[in-house]
Amino acid sequence: MRKIDPSSSATVVMHDPRLNDPEQELVRTGDLAPAELESVLEVLEAMRRWREAEREHSEASQRYMRLGASDMRALRMLIAAGNQSLAITPSAMAGHLGISTASTTKLLDRLERGGHIVRRAHPEDRRSLVIEVTEETRHAARATVGREHARRFNVVAELSNEQRRTVADFFDAMAATAERDAV
Repeated sequence: MRKIDPSSSATVVMHDPRLNDPEQELVRTGDLAPAELESVLEVLEAMRRWREAEREHSEASQRYMRLGASDMRALRMLIAAGNQSLAITPSAMAGHLGISTASTTKLLDRLERGGHIVRRAHPEDRRSLVIEVTEETRHAARATVGREHARRFNVVAELSNEQRRTVADFFDAMAATAERDAV
């Protein structure tokens, strides 16, 4: 077995089934012409670069805001809800995040201590609370995550309708593969 020297520029190839599944037990590559296989690998490599860039951006945003992934998801929901004039209750937040009400309470306590949210009496149900993001956090998120989303929107907007349909179909098909694996 070869040993990779951490100081070298050698990398482990992750997506080439010719190297990772040479017996074609999982992926049949023999039916593809060499140019077709290279094209498939090019798409998989582009997806890897996208996932890596997305992960790095997400981690940078979390460090900047000093928050965890669930905290960031909660803030994104609250910002979107605020933009749509929707009142978000703790139970709605728990449902969105897929966590228990006890975990939601801890998350909201943490966000409130950090100055990211405020809890207010529900405007229509005095027994309930609504959660709102603070203006400082809204501005910070807009300057980081919002700007990144705007750049993505612009990339997609530059595609033709046919290209957008192809990309959307591709992502739907990729999401369906993950859904089948989850079962």
